Amino acid sequence: MPIYAYKCESCGAAKDVLQKISDPALSDCPACGQPTFRKQVTAAGFQLKGSGWYATDFRGGSSAAAATAGAASTAAASEPAAPATPASCGTDCGCA
Repeated sequence: MPIYAYKCESCGAAKDVLQKISDPALSDCPACGQPTFRKQVTAAGFQLKGSGWYATDFRGGSSAAAATAGAASTAAASEPAAPATPASCGTDCGCA
């Protein structure tokens, strides 16, 4: 359940409240009783940083091995493939 920050516009009382998302917002201040208790806008409690949190955190095995494997596959995918050497057709055409 998320924690919502509330502040009263009348008396300035502030409180953090653990509520379900489906619960109605509180409106009456627990300190002064006025109907001016409002939700505050707050920052998220976590951040997603880096490149590929899935590849490094949830694939199993050590995260260093997963990160190395992910980097190797990315590097291999970005390099062009070497042209294949044609096989000889068996005649004297010089294709081999």
